[in-house]
Amino acid sequence: MFFEGQRSGFLPNDQRLHWRANSGLGDGSYVNADLTGGYYDAGDNVKFGFPMAFTTTMLAWSVIEFGEMMPPNELRNALVAVKWSTDYLLKTVAQPDRIFVQVGDPNIDHNCWERPEDMDTARTVYTVQAPNPASDVAGETAAALAASSIAFRSFDPGYSETLLRTATRVFDFADTYRGAYSDNANIRSGVCPFYCDFDGYQDELLWGAAWLRRASGDENYLNYIQNNGKTLGADENINEFGWDNKHAGLNVLVSKEVLEGNMYTLQSYKASADSFMCTLIPESSSSQIQYTPGGLIYRPGGSNLQHSTTITFLLLVYAKYLEQSSSSINCGNVMVGPTSLRELAKHQVDYILGENPKGMSYMVGYSDRHPQRIHHRGSSIPSIKDHPQVIQCKEGSIYYNSSSPNPNVLVGAIVGGPGEDDEYEDDRVDFRKSEPTTYINAPFVGVLAFFAANYPNVI
Repeated sequence: MFFEGQRSGFLPNDQRLHWRANSGLGDGSYVNADLTGGYYDAGDNVKFGFPMAFTTTMLAWSVIEFGEMMPPNELRNALVAVKWSTDYLLKTVAQPDRIFVQVGDPNIDHNCWERPEDMDTARTVYTVQAPNPASDVAGETAAALAASSIAFRSFDPGYSETLLRTATRVFDFADTYRGAYSDNANIRSGVCPFYCDFDGYQDELLWGAAWLRRASGDENYLNYIQNNGKTLGADENINEFGWDNKHAGLNVLVSKEVLEGNMYTLQSYKASADSFMCTLIPESSSSQIQYTPGGLIYRPGGSNLQHSTTITFLLLVYAKYLEQSSSSINCGNVMVGPTSLRELAKHQVDYILGENPKGMSYMVGYSDRHPQRIHHRGSSIPSIKDHPQVIQCKEGSIYYNSSSPNPNVLVGAIVGGPGEDDEYEDDRVDFRKSEPTTYINAPFVGVLAFFAANYPNVI
Protein backbone atom coordinates (compact mmCIF):
# COMPACT_ATOMS: atom_id res chain seq x y z
CA MET A 1 0.00 0.00 0.00
CA PHE A 2 1.28 3.49 -0.71
CA PHE A 3 0.18 7.07 -0.13
CA GLU A 4 2.16 10.06 -1.27
CA GLY A 5 3.05 12.21 1.71
CA GLN A 6 5.36 14.97 2.71
CA ARG A 7 8.43 13.03 3.66
CA SER A 8 10.20 9.86 2.74
CA GLY A 9 10.05 6.73 4.80
CA PHE A 10 6.90 7.43 6.82
CA LEU A 11 5.88 3.82 6.34
CA PRO A 12 7.88 1.82 8.92
CA ASN A 13 10.94 0.00 7.61
CA ASP A 14 10.01 0.93 4.06
CA GLN A 15 12.71 1.91 1.60
CA ARG A 16 10.47 2.39 -1.41
CA LEU A 17 10.56 6.17 -0.99
CA HIS A 18 14.29 6.60 -0.57
CA TRP A 19 14.13 9.25 -3.29
CA ARG A 20 11.98 11.61 -1.21
CA ALA A 21 12.97 14.07 1.52
CA ASN A 22 11.17 16.55 3.77
CA SER A 23 9.07 19.32 2.25
CA GLY A 24 6.59 21.97 3.31
CA LEU A 25 8.14 22.33 6.76
CA GLY A 26 7.07 25.97 6.97
CA ASP A 27 3.43 25.33 6.09
CA GLY A 28 1.11 27.48 8.18
CA SER A 29 3.74 29.98 9.24
CA TYR A 30 1.95 32.76 7.34
CA VAL A 31 -0.99 32.43 9.74
CA ASN A 32 1.03 31.57 12.85
CA ALA A 33 -0.10 27.95 12.77
CA ASP A 34 1.65 24.62 12.39
CA LEU A 35 0.21 23.02 9.27
CA THR A 36 3.03 20.62 8.52
CA GLY A 37 2.18 17.04 7.71
CA GLY A 38 -0.68 15.62 5.70
CA TYR A 39 -0.77 14.55 2.09
CA TYR A 40 -0.46 16.17 -1.28
CA ASP A 41 -3.56 14.99 -3.09
CA ALA A 42 -1.95 13.78 -6.29
CA GLY A 43 0.98 14.70 -8.50
CA ASP A 44 1.13 18.32 -7.39
CA ASN A 45 2.39 19.97 -4.20
CA VAL A 46 -0.89 21.29 -2.76
CA LYS A 47 -2.65 20.04 0.35
CA PHE A 48 -6.36 20.11 -0.47
CA GLY A 49 -8.33 19.45 2.72
CA PHE A 50 -11.50 18.14 1.10
CA PRO A 51 -10.03 15.11 -0.74
CA MET A 52 -7.46 14.56 2.03
CA ALA A 53 -10.22 14.13 4.60
CA PHE A 54 -12.05 11.69 2.32
CA THR A 55 -8.82 9.76 1.78
CA THR A 56 -8.49 9.52 5.56
CA THR A 57 -12.04 8.29 6.01
CA MET A 58 -11.48 5.57 3.42
CA LEU A 59 -8.19 4.50 4.96
CA ALA A 60 -9.84 4.27 8.37
CA TRP A 61 -12.85 2.41 6.95
CA SER A 62 -10.43 -0.03 5.31
CA VAL A 63 -8.90 -0.74 8.72
CA ILE A 64 -12.30 -1.01 10.41
CA GLU A 65 -13.72 -3.56 7.96
CA PHE A 66 -10.62 -5.44 6.84
CA GLY A 67 -7.88 -4.65 9.35
CA GLU A 68 -8.17 -8.07 10.98
CA MET A 69 -7.27 -9.61 7.62
CA MET A 70 -4.04 -7.59 7.35
CA PRO A 71 -0.74 -9.08 8.52
CA PRO A 72 0.39 -7.26 11.69
CA ASN A 73 3.05 -5.23 9.91
CA GLU A 74 0.60 -4.12 7.20
CA LEU A 75 -2.03 -3.20 9.79
CA ARG A 76 0.60 -1.08 11.51
CA ASN A 77 1.50 0.52 8.17
CA ALA A 78 -2.16 1.32 7.55
CA LEU A 79 -2.58 2.90 10.98
CA VAL A 80 0.58 4.95 10.51
CA ALA A 81 -0.80 6.18 7.18
CA VAL A 82 -4.09 7.13 8.86
CA LYS A 83 -2.33 8.93 11.70
CA TRP A 84 -0.11 10.90 9.35
CA SER A 85 -3.33 12.44 8.06
CA THR A 86 -5.34 12.69 11.28
CA ASP A 87 -2.47 14.47 13.00
CA TYR A 88 -2.65 17.06 10.24
CA LEU A 89 -6.45 17.27 10.27
CA LEU A 90 -6.39 17.88 14.02
CA LYS A 91 -4.15 20.89 13.35
CA THR A 92 -6.58 22.26 10.74
CA VAL A 93 -9.41 22.40 13.29
CA ALA A 94 -7.42 23.24 16.41
CA GLN A 95 -8.93 26.72 16.62
CA PRO A 96 -12.67 26.92 17.52
CA ASP A 97 -15.02 27.80 14.66
CA ARG A 98 -12.15 27.97 12.18
CA ILE A 99 -10.91 25.43 9.69
CA PHE A 100 -7.86 25.58 7.47
CA VAL A 101 -9.08 23.98 4.26
CA GLN A 102 -6.02 24.14 2.03
CA VAL A 103 -2.31 24.91 1.93
CA GLY A 104 -0.71 26.03 -1.33
CA ASP A 105 -1.89 28.19 -4.23
CA PRO A 106 -2.83 25.65 -6.91
CA ASN A 107 -2.84 28.15 -9.76
CA ILE A 108 0.79 29.03 -9.09
CA ASP A 109 1.74 25.47 -8.22
CA HIS A 110 0.25 24.07 -11.42
CA ASN A 111 2.32 26.57 -13.39
CA CYS A 112 5.48 24.84 -12.17
CA TRP A 113 6.93 21.38 -12.44
CA GLU A 114 9.22 21.04 -9.45
CA ARG A 115 10.00 18.60 -6.67
CA PRO A 116 8.26 19.16 -3.34
CA GLU A 117 11.70 19.53 -1.77
CA ASP A 118 12.38 22.54 -4.03
CA MET A 119 9.03 24.28 -3.62
CA ASP A 120 9.32 28.05 -3.91
CA THR A 121 5.67 28.71 -4.75
CA ALA A 122 3.24 30.49 -2.42
CA ARG A 123 2.13 28.27 0.48
CA THR A 124 -1.08 30.25 0.83
CA VAL A 125 -3.33 29.07 3.66
CA TYR A 126 -7.04 29.07 2.86
CA THR A 127 -9.20 29.56 5.95
CA VAL A 128 -12.92 29.51 6.73
CA GLN A 129 -14.00 31.29 9.89
CA ALA A 130 -17.52 31.17 11.38
CA PRO A 131 -20.12 32.29 10.53
CA ASN A 132 -18.88 31.55 7.00
CA PRO A 133 -19.72 27.98 5.96
CA ALA A 134 -17.56 24.95 5.25
CA SER A 135 -20.06 22.15 5.82
CA ASP A 136 -18.51 19.91 3.18
CA VAL A 137 -14.89 20.03 4.35
CA ALA A 138 -15.84 20.19 8.03
CA GLY A 139 -18.38 17.38 7.62
CA GLU A 140 -15.86 15.16 5.86
CA THR A 141 -13.20 16.04 8.43
CA ALA A 142 -15.62 15.03 11.19
CA ALA A 143 -16.24 11.75 9.35
CA ALA A 144 -12.51 11.14 8.98
CA LEU A 145 -11.79 11.79 12.65
CA ALA A 146 -14.76 9.71 13.82
CA ALA A 147 -13.89 6.76 11.57
CA SER A 148 -10.26 6.98 12.63
CA SER A 149 -11.29 6.97 16.29
CA ILE A 150 -12.79 3.52 15.69
CA ALA A 151 -9.66 2.33 13.90
CA PHE A 152 -7.45 3.41 16.82
CA ARG A 153 -9.77 2.40 19.65
CA SER A 154 -8.01 -0.84 20.59
CA PHE A 155 -4.50 0.40 19.72
CA ASP A 156 -4.39 3.88 21.27
CA PRO A 157 -7.50 4.65 23.37
CA GLY A 158 -6.31 8.12 24.34
CA TYR A 159 -5.73 9.17 20.76
CA SER A 160 -9.04 7.59 19.77
CA GLU A 161 -10.85 9.70 22.35
CA THR A 162 -9.16 12.86 21.11
CA LEU A 163 -10.26 12.10 17.57
CA LEU A 164 -13.86 11.45 18.58
CA ARG A 165 -14.09 14.51 20.82
CA THR A 166 -12.72 16.71 18.03
CA ALA A 167 -15.00 15.12 15.44
CA THR A 168 -18.01 16.06 17.56
CA ARG A 169 -16.93 19.69 17.75
CA VAL A 170 -16.10 19.91 14.05
CA PHE A 171 -19.45 18.41 13.08
CA ASP A 172 -21.23 21.04 15.17
CA PHE A 173 -19.38 23.70 13.19
CA ALA A 174 -20.36 22.04 9.91
CA ASP A 175 -24.02 21.78 10.88
CA THR A 176 -24.38 25.19 12.52
CA TYR A 177 -22.93 27.20 9.63
CA ARG A 178 -24.37 25.42 6.63
CA GLY A 179 -23.05 25.92 3.14
CA ALA A 180 -20.30 24.94 0.72
CA TYR A 181 -16.76 26.04 1.45
CA SER A 182 -16.19 26.92 -2.19
CA ASP A 183 -18.98 29.51 -1.99
CA ASN A 184 -16.75 31.71 0.17
CA ALA A 185 -15.45 34.50 -2.06
CA ASN A 186 -12.08 34.70 -0.30
CA ILE A 187 -11.13 31.11 -1.11
CA ARG A 188 -13.15 30.23 -4.22
CA SER A 189 -10.38 31.01 -6.70
CA GLY A 190 -8.02 28.77 -4.76
CA VAL A 191 -10.23 25.70 -4.50
CA CYS A 192 -12.13 25.86 -7.78
CA PRO A 193 -12.18 24.24 -10.24
CA PHE A 194 -9.84 21.75 -8.55
CA TYR A 195 -11.86 20.59 -5.53
CA CYS A 196 -14.92 22.79 -5.70
CA ASP A 197 -18.05 21.45 -4.04
CA PHE A 198 -19.92 20.41 -7.18
CA ASP A 199 -22.58 18.19 -5.59
CA GLY A 200 -23.61 20.17 -2.51
CA TYR A 201 -22.64 20.01 1.14
CA GLN A 202 -25.69 18.13 2.40
CA ASP A 203 -24.26 14.65 1.90
CA GLU A 204 -21.22 15.49 4.04
CA LEU A 205 -23.52 16.45 6.94
CA LEU A 206 -25.26 13.07 6.80
CA TRP A 207 -21.95 11.28 6.23
CA GLY A 208 -20.34 12.98 9.22
CA ALA A 209 -23.36 12.26 11.42
CA ALA A 210 -23.40 8.60 10.31
CA TRP A 211 -19.76 8.12 11.24
CA LEU A 212 -20.27 9.86 14.57
CA ARG A 213 -23.22 7.56 15.21
CA ARG A 214 -21.08 4.50 14.49
CA ALA A 215 -18.13 5.80 16.52
CA SER A 216 -20.09 6.98 19.55
CA GLY A 217 -23.40 5.09 19.52
CA ASP A 218 -25.01 8.42 20.44
CA GLU A 219 -28.76 8.47 19.85
CA ASN A 220 -28.58 12.14 18.83
CA TYR A 221 -26.73 11.17 15.65
CA LEU A 222 -29.21 8.39 15.00
CA ASN A 223 -32.00 10.93 15.24
CA TYR A 224 -30.07 13.26 12.96
CA ILE A 225 -29.75 10.78 10.11
CA GLN A 226 -33.35 9.64 10.64
CA ASN A 227 -34.82 13.13 10.65
CA ASN A 228 -32.64 14.81 8.03
CA GLY A 229 -32.42 12.12 5.37
CA LYS A 230 -35.12 13.63 3.16
CA THR A 231 -34.27 17.29 3.70
CA LEU A 232 -30.55 16.72 3.08
CA GLY A 233 -31.13 14.59 0.01
CA ALA A 234 -30.20 11.10 1.10
CA ASP A 235 -32.25 9.67 -1.77
CA GLU A 236 -30.39 11.63 -4.44
CA ASN A 237 -27.44 10.58 -6.61
CA ILE A 238 -27.25 7.14 -5.06
CA ASN A 239 -24.90 5.87 -7.77
CA GLU A 240 -22.05 8.18 -6.78
CA PHE A 241 -19.29 7.77 -4.25
CA GLY A 242 -16.08 9.75 -4.10
CA TRP A 243 -14.41 12.77 -2.58
CA ASP A 244 -17.31 15.06 -3.55
CA ASN A 245 -20.37 12.82 -3.31
CA LYS A 246 -20.87 10.48 -0.37
CA HIS A 247 -24.39 9.19 -1.05
CA ALA A 248 -23.68 5.57 -2.03
CA GLY A 249 -21.15 5.18 0.78
CA LEU A 250 -23.52 6.79 3.25
CA ASN A 251 -26.29 4.36 2.34
CA VAL A 252 -24.00 1.34 2.69
CA LEU A 253 -22.64 2.58 6.02
CA VAL A 254 -26.09 3.24 7.52
CA SER A 255 -27.46 -0.06 6.18
CA LYS A 256 -25.32 -1.89 8.69
CA GLU A 257 -27.69 -0.74 11.44
CA VAL A 258 -30.69 -2.04 9.50
CA LEU A 259 -29.14 -5.39 8.60
CA GLU A 260 -27.51 -6.14 11.92
CA GLY A 261 -29.50 -4.07 14.39
CA ASN A 262 -33.02 -4.18 12.93
CA MET A 263 -33.08 -0.38 12.90
CA TYR A 264 -36.03 -0.17 10.53
CA THR A 265 -36.39 3.60 10.90
CA LEU A 266 -33.34 3.72 8.63
CA GLN A 267 -34.87 1.40 6.03
CA SER A 268 -34.81 4.09 3.32
CA TYR A 269 -31.00 4.11 3.45
CA LYS A 270 -30.88 0.35 2.99
CA ALA A 271 -33.35 0.54 0.12
CA SER A 272 -31.05 3.05 -1.56
CA ALA A 273 -28.02 0.84 -0.92
CA ASP A 274 -29.83 -2.15 -2.42
CA SER A 275 -30.82 -0.08 -5.43
CA PHE A 276 -27.22 1.04 -5.93
CA MET A 277 -25.93 -2.52 -5.82
CA CYS A 278 -28.54 -3.60 -8.35
CA THR A 279 -27.37 -0.89 -10.78
CA LEU A 280 -23.94 -2.57 -10.76
CA ILE A 281 -25.19 -6.06 -11.67
CA PRO A 282 -25.12 -6.53 -15.46
CA GLU A 283 -27.76 -9.29 -15.29
CA SER A 284 -30.15 -7.09 -13.31
CA SER A 285 -33.06 -5.37 -15.03
CA SER A 286 -32.04 -2.20 -13.17
CA SER A 287 -28.41 -2.27 -14.34
CA GLN A 288 -27.22 1.28 -15.05
CA ILE A 289 -23.46 1.46 -14.55
CA GLN A 290 -21.38 1.55 -17.73
CA TYR A 291 -18.57 -0.96 -18.23
CA THR A 292 -15.71 -0.75 -20.70
CA PRO A 293 -15.46 -3.55 -23.28
CA GLY A 294 -12.83 -5.12 -21.04
CA GLY A 295 -15.12 -5.06 -18.01
CA LEU A 296 -13.98 -2.03 -15.98
CA ILE A 297 -16.59 0.08 -14.21
CA TYR A 298 -16.60 3.37 -16.09
CA ARG A 299 -17.98 6.81 -15.33
CA PRO A 300 -17.35 9.87 -17.53
CA GLY A 301 -15.28 12.73 -16.22
CA GLY A 302 -11.69 11.53 -16.16
CA SER A 303 -9.54 9.79 -13.55
CA ASN A 304 -11.86 6.83 -13.86
CA LEU A 305 -10.22 4.50 -11.37
CA GLN A 306 -11.37 6.76 -8.55
CA HIS A 307 -14.85 5.41 -9.30
CA SER A 308 -13.74 1.82 -9.77
CA THR A 309 -11.81 1.57 -6.50
CA THR A 310 -14.46 3.23 -4.33
CA ILE A 311 -17.27 1.15 -5.83
CA THR A 312 -15.22 -2.02 -5.46
CA PHE A 313 -14.72 -1.18 -1.79
CA LEU A 314 -18.48 -0.69 -1.31
CA LEU A 315 -19.19 -4.02 -3.00
CA LEU A 316 -17.00 -5.82 -0.48
CA VAL A 317 -18.32 -3.95 2.54
CA TYR A 318 -21.93 -4.52 1.58
CA ALA A 319 -21.19 -8.19 0.89
CA LYS A 320 -19.79 -8.40 4.41
CA TYR A 321 -22.87 -6.79 5.94
CA LEU A 322 -25.20 -9.04 3.94
CA GLU A 323 -23.28 -12.16 4.91
CA GLN A 324 -23.24 -11.28 8.60
CA SER A 325 -27.01 -10.91 8.53
CA SER A 326 -27.66 -13.86 6.15
CA SER A 327 -29.31 -11.50 3.68
CA SER A 328 -29.50 -11.00 -0.06
CA ILE A 329 -30.80 -8.32 -2.41
CA ASN A 330 -33.84 -8.53 -4.66
CA CYS A 331 -32.80 -6.95 -7.97
CA GLY A 332 -36.10 -7.65 -9.70
CA ASN A 333 -35.26 -10.47 -12.07
CA VAL A 334 -32.32 -11.76 -10.03
CA MET A 335 -31.45 -12.29 -6.37
CA VAL A 336 -27.98 -11.09 -5.47
CA GLY A 337 -26.01 -12.30 -2.49
CA PRO A 338 -22.55 -11.67 -1.01
CA THR A 339 -20.81 -14.08 -3.38
CA SER A 340 -22.05 -12.23 -6.46
CA LEU A 341 -20.92 -8.88 -5.09
CA ARG A 342 -17.49 -10.26 -4.26
CA GLU A 343 -17.12 -11.81 -7.71
CA LEU A 344 -17.91 -8.45 -9.29
CA ALA A 345 -15.35 -6.80 -7.02
CA LYS A 346 -12.80 -9.45 -7.96
CA HIS A 347 -13.27 -8.67 -11.65
CA GLN A 348 -12.44 -5.03 -10.95
CA VAL A 349 -9.33 -5.94 -8.98
CA ASP A 350 -8.19 -8.35 -11.68
CA TYR A 351 -8.64 -5.66 -14.31
CA ILE A 352 -6.77 -2.98 -12.35
CA LEU A 353 -3.86 -5.32 -11.62
CA GLY A 354 -3.39 -6.47 -15.21
CA GLU A 355 -6.18 -8.67 -16.57
CA ASN A 356 -7.33 -6.15 -19.16
CA PRO A 357 -7.03 -5.61 -22.92
CA LYS A 358 -3.75 -3.69 -22.51
CA GLY A 359 -2.26 -6.34 -20.24
CA MET A 360 -1.15 -3.50 -17.97
CA SER A 361 -1.27 -3.16 -14.21
CA TYR A 362 -2.51 0.30 -13.30
CA MET A 363 -0.71 0.05 -9.97
CA VAL A 364 2.78 1.46 -10.37
CA GLY A 365 5.50 -1.07 -9.61
CA TYR A 366 3.17 -4.07 -9.72
CA SER A 367 3.83 -6.69 -12.45
CA ASP A 368 6.24 -6.45 -15.35
CA ARG A 369 4.08 -3.93 -17.18
CA HIS A 370 2.85 -0.84 -15.38
CA PRO A 371 2.71 2.94 -16.07
CA GLN A 372 6.20 4.39 -16.53
CA ARG A 373 5.39 8.04 -17.21
CA ILE A 374 2.99 9.02 -14.47
CA HIS A 375 1.89 12.61 -13.96
CA HIS A 376 3.74 13.17 -10.70
CA ARG A 377 6.37 15.80 -10.05
CA GLY A 378 8.57 13.99 -7.55
CA SER A 379 8.49 10.77 -9.53
CA SER A 380 9.34 12.38 -12.87
CA ILE A 381 12.22 14.63 -11.71
CA PRO A 382 15.60 13.28 -10.57
CA SER A 383 15.66 12.69 -6.84
CA ILE A 384 17.18 15.29 -4.56
CA LYS A 385 19.35 12.43 -3.31
CA ASP A 386 20.82 11.98 -6.82
CA HIS A 387 20.58 15.61 -7.96
CA PRO A 388 20.92 17.82 -4.87
CA GLN A 389 20.96 21.06 -6.87
CA VAL A 390 17.67 22.98 -6.85
CA ILE A 391 15.45 22.47 -9.89
CA GLN A 392 13.38 25.61 -10.13
CA CYS A 393 9.79 26.11 -11.28
CA LYS A 394 10.27 26.08 -15.05
CA GLU A 395 13.47 24.04 -15.04
CA GLY A 396 11.38 20.93 -14.41
CA SER A 397 9.57 21.34 -17.72
CA ILE A 398 12.17 19.29 -19.55
CA TYR A 399 11.21 16.32 -17.38
CA TYR A 400 7.50 16.97 -17.78
CA ASN A 401 7.81 16.99 -21.58
CA SER A 402 10.24 14.08 -21.73
CA SER A 403 9.17 10.80 -23.29
CA SER A 404 11.53 8.90 -20.96
CA PRO A 405 10.19 6.81 -18.08
CA ASN A 406 10.10 8.48 -14.68
CA PRO A 407 13.41 8.03 -12.85
CA ASN A 408 11.68 7.33 -9.51
CA VAL A 409 9.13 4.54 -9.18
CA LEU A 410 6.13 5.54 -7.05
CA VAL A 411 5.48 2.00 -5.87
CA GLY A 412 1.83 1.20 -5.18
CA ALA A 413 0.33 4.36 -6.66
CA ILE A 414 -2.77 3.78 -8.78
CA VAL A 415 -3.17 6.11 -11.76
CA GLY A 416 -6.36 7.56 -13.23
CA GLY A 417 -6.54 4.63 -15.61
CA PRO A 418 -7.86 3.87 -19.08
CA GLY A 419 -10.70 5.49 -20.95
CA GLU A 420 -14.06 4.01 -21.87
CA ASP A 421 -12.39 2.12 -24.74
CA ASP A 422 -9.82 0.45 -22.42
CA GLU A 423 -7.04 2.50 -24.04
CA TYR A 424 -4.12 3.87 -22.03
CA GLU A 425 -1.23 5.71 -23.67
CA ASP A 426 1.16 6.04 -20.68
CA ASP A 427 1.55 9.76 -21.31
CA ARG A 428 2.63 12.04 -18.47
CA VAL A 429 0.87 15.01 -20.05
CA ASP A 430 -2.51 13.24 -20.04
CA PHE A 431 -3.09 13.80 -16.33
CA ARG A 432 -6.64 12.42 -16.34
CA LYS A 433 -5.25 8.99 -17.09
CA SER A 434 -1.70 9.12 -15.74
CA GLU A 435 -2.01 11.01 -12.44
CA PRO A 436 -2.24 8.98 -9.21
CA THR A 437 -4.30 10.32 -6.31
CA THR A 438 -4.60 9.42 -2.65
CA TYR A 439 -8.35 8.95 -2.95
CA ILE A 440 -7.91 6.37 -5.71
CA ASN A 441 -5.50 4.41 -3.52
CA ALA A 442 -7.21 4.68 -0.13
CA PRO A 443 -10.21 2.39 -0.72
CA PHE A 444 -7.96 -0.14 -2.43
CA VAL A 445 -6.13 -0.73 0.85
CA GLY A 446 -9.17 -2.50 2.28
CA VAL A 447 -9.95 -4.19 -1.02
CA LEU A 448 -6.49 -5.72 -1.34
CA ALA A 449 -6.46 -6.72 2.32
CA PHE A 450 -9.62 -8.73 1.70
CA PHE A 451 -8.40 -10.43 -1.45
CA ALA A 452 -4.90 -11.12 -0.13
CA ALA A 453 -6.49 -12.91 2.82
CA ASN A 454 -9.27 -14.74 0.97
CA TYR A 455 -8.08 -15.06 -2.63
CA PRO A 456 -4.27 -15.11 -2.30
CA ASN A 457 -3.85 -16.14 -5.93
CA VAL A 458 -5.46 -12.85 -7.02
CA ILE A 459 -2.79 -10.54 -5.61
